[in-house]
Amino acid sequence: MTIAQTTAPVGTPIKDGLSALDRYGKLNRPDLSYTAEVAEATAPIYQKVKHIIPEIEWPALAPTIHAINKLKKERNAVILAHNYMTPDIFHGVADIVGDSLQLAIEATRTDADVIVQCGVHFMAETSKILSPEKTVLIPDMKAGCSLAESITGADVRALRERNPGVPIITYVNTSADVKAECDICCTSSNALQVVESFGVDKVFLIPDKYLAANVGNKTDVEVLTWDGACEVHERFTAQELRDYRKIEPKVKIIAHPECPPEVVAEADFAGSTAHMIDWVKTKQPEKVMMITECSMADNVASETPEVNFIRPCNLCPHMKRITLDKILDTLLEMKDEVVVDPVIADKARVAVERMINLKI
Repeated sequence: MTIAQTTAPVGTPIKDGLSALDRYGKLNRPDLSYTAEVAEATAPIYQKVKHIIPEIEWPALAPTIHAINKLKKERNAVILAHNYMTPDIFHGVADIVGDSLQLAIEATRTDADVIVQCGVHFMAETSKILSPEKTVLIPDMKAGCSLAESITGADVRALRERNPGVPIITYVNTSADVKAECDICCTSSNALQVVESFGVDKVFLIPDKYLAANVGNKTDVEVLTWDGACEVHERFTAQELRDYRKIEPKVKIIAHPECPPEVVAEADFAGSTAHMIDWVKTKQPEKVMMITECSMADNVASETPEVNFIRPCNLCPHMKRITLDKILDTLLEMKDEVVVDPVIADKARVAVERMINLKI
């Protein structure tokens, strides 16, 4: 997995010739013993995750969670956690949770100096694009994305040359370089509306071929695709869902639109991560299966204890590079800073803001 060229190597000077470590300084590693103070401070957090994290495991997690939450205040930092983060991160240290664009938008509304992006690299870039004055860190620079890495800015320029006049819409799950070359961004929840907002008979929706196909099934607009996919969602099959229904006839199956169309067709509901979460909380089904990254089911289960979750557990190996220990190291050492070339950032911001400002 390669990282987009808009990322500066660790230690690259980006403000007044200084790196984040130069600007903020390194802090000493705290004691990570499970003391009575730590137990008391983290007890409310454990109540949120007790259905997911065994009690015997908590003393190993709680000291790091406690240390991170103290460091956030010292660094004036905010932690953004994607829905696919593990429960210890999602419920233990996150200040803002949600999908990638939601996180970036909410981060602009805080007075934090530092953003720690618990997700994958393109998400950190989006946060930097929308909050250029903030320091953006990611706990592991190698946390990439198969979908984002399936296309480059040069690929988009080639598409334009071969298809003059055809609008190009990019899913937010792309690098800053790709966003900068596109007309507008979209999310999985508003992709259909963005496609139809141009009032033309043909558009590109890149890079996820399955999202594009699922949108294309709902509109008369011809939706042209790119051969990209999420390695988690593309592994699900329609036969797999039919087999689950034979075993659990009462189960409700909800799927993400990054899944193949035949999988979406087998589901009882399909929608973005936010829509899937809302569906479970609103419908409160007896049994539910979320056809998406496995950790999201854990996070929702902790908030809906009456719902029985059946987990077809496909994990994102890139999301799972983010751990509590790495978050702690990032805040102590102010390393792995994400920067975006200002020229690229300005162009990419236009594509993101066009979507945000679109009245749909």
